[in-house]
Amino acid sequence: MTNARVAGALMVALTLIARPGFAQVSLVGDWGPRMHEDQPDRGPGPDLGDYTGLPLTDGARLAADSWDASRLTLREHQCKVHNAPYIMHGPLQVRIWDEKDPQTQQLSAIRIYISTYEQNRTIWMDGRPHPPEYAPHTWQGFSTGKWEGDILTVYTTHIKQEWIRRNGVPNSEKSTMIEHFIRHGNIMTHLEQWTDPVYLTEPLWRSEEFVLNERGVGNWLWPCEYVDEIVDRAHSAVPSYLPGKSPFLGEFARTHGIPIDAANGGAETTYPEYQAKLKALIAAGKGGVR
Repeated sequence: MTNARVAGALMVALTLIARPGFAQVSLVGDWGPRMHEDQPDRGPGPDLGDYTGLPLTDGARLAADSWDASRLTLREHQCKVHNAPYIMHGPLQVRIWDEKDPQTQQLSAIRIYISTYEQNRTIWMDGRPHPPEYAPHTWQGFSTGKWEGDILTVYTTHIKQEWIRRNGVPNSEKSTMIEHFIRHGNIMTHLEQWTDPVYLTEPLWRSEEFVLNERGVGNWLWPCEYVDEIVDRAHSAVPSYLPGKSPFLGEFARTHGIPIDAANGGAETTYPEYQAKLKALIAAGKGGVR
């Protein structure tokens, strides 16, 4: 073997020794969100009637138009947590760690602690199947994951019904979610594809950015005890509006001068091509008119 070949083989060997073989990036750590994306939706909350950017079905829009925020004063709603697809878009801190077999050191699960409502989520990495459709649904659902290069892809089923947007837009128990966790240094990007055959006409995509927090996630205790917030309400009453009777119908569109067709959402309104139609509606004097 020539000296050049020996040197080349030695260089390859040293490279393999210096770097771990086939290792993925690590998501372990405490992560805090950056709220610059969809801040009004994720922070103070969206306006009633704001369905922009959502590929809603007519049924979802009807449910949201009939929703009364006083429903949250009911005992069974006061301590209700958020489900997996929604909470990642909300105000939270997360702690992520690996769970490995103590003998083989094979990764069996990725655990996530969510500070808001002190929820715990498990992403199974051991190849187990999802349970049958009739299995119980939970707020965080049932998640399995796999590494695709340096991207963690997660598939979640068995998600409880809650909402897609915090102004009454519902999701159904048939919701599923595909996520991608992508780390670049101390930044983690979370991409989410939310599919719901009942309330969405096509998948809804969301994204969030998280920053590694070297000081960690502090204790955020969540003691919740339900009470009778409205004492003179009948026990069987559920706050809601009959179809077409909400006093807030069209208020968002009128306040912001948006055509009601745009405020009502729908798949068409989520694409760039809709801008031409939006300009035509405004030019026709339909901004904020129901």
